[in-house]
Amino acid sequence: MKTTESFGISTLQALERLQREGTDLVNLSRNGNLSIDIYKPRGTDRQKPHDKDEVYIVISGKGTLNCNNKKTDCTPGDILYVPAGMEHRFEGFSTDFVTWAVFTGPSIQEKIAM
Repeated sequence: MKTTESFGISTLQALERLQREGTDLVNLSRNGNLSIDIYKPRGTDRQKPHDKDEVYIVISGKGTLNCNNKKTDCTPGDILYVPAGMEHRFEGFSTDFVTWAVFTGPSIQEKIAM
């Protein structure tokens, strides 16, 4: 979804969309270098490094972010930052674990070209 206008969505609306689409990750808005997703890993988090910086804001549940072998416990309201290209995944997360995933900034390829 590409958005060029202001954007607003409630957590409940985002969770309903996530359930309706039956997937782990749903993009809610994309505009230039900003992308807002909702993410609910199931079973095992199989993420690969992203080409943009990422900020997670935990909505519900608990877990541990393993970022380049540095482990950080997280609970609702916590904010976690992962630089572009860094290996990371959530581990030991509860079944109700859900987080906002905000991708921002230029991609790794754009940074190299600068």
